[in-house]
Amino acid sequence: MAQVTIRLLTVADRGAAVEVINTAARWYRDFLPPDELHDPEMTAAQWDDEARRLTWYGGFLDGALVAVMGLEYSRDAALLRHAYILPEHQHHGIGLRLAEHLESVARGDGAARGVRRIIVGTYAQNYKARGALEKAGYRLSADSGAILREYYTIPEDRLRASVTYEKPV
Repeated sequence: MAQVTIRLLTVADRGAAVEVINTAARWYRDFLPPDELHDPEMTAAQWDDEARRLTWYGGFLDGALVAVMGLEYSRDAALLRHAYILPEHQHHGIGLRLAEHLESVARGDGAARGVRRIIVGTYAQNYKARGALEKAGYRLSADSGAILREYYTIPEDRLRASVTYEKPV
């Protein structure tokens, strides 16, 4: 597993974080229909909007941001959101290490919030993410549509194309 440093991201990291997100999201072209692609995947303004309800974390190698993930609390769950790893750094354990860090934070901070489970959403066709989630101990939700409607605020096209995975806290 690669030696990665994980820390909270700040507004000063916004540009690098948005670049990681947009670069990694190019993978969506392999499985999303053209009318469902968003280019860019995220703007700086959208990153700021997301920061109002979630906490951004980053994985760094040699001081360079190579992975981004957000942690959001919603009702009785912690949501791992916006997980993006630069393509050249995928399959080296960086995403797993970042997810484990956020899971640890959710177990600690989430206990006071009544968090009982961690939920992750991804595209149904994103076999890379689905395989990684299953390997990390997540299980496919029985009713992903209901979970997405209850816990997420996402566009309808993304909701229809997505599934959720869960892990107890």
